[in-house]
Amino acid sequence: MVSASTVVILAGIVLLFVPIPPIATIGGILVILLGIVLRVVFDL
Repeated sequence: MVSASTVVILAGIVLLFVPIPPIATIGGILVILLGIVLRVVFDL
């Protein structure tokens, strides 16, 4: 089964390629960071 942090990181990577540059880029980076925090802190 795929962990929640992996899904969140993948969603952030997909957001980086959405053609709405300022919103998608900032959102993608924040979502990737959230996935990394979930993985490190909560081990999800």
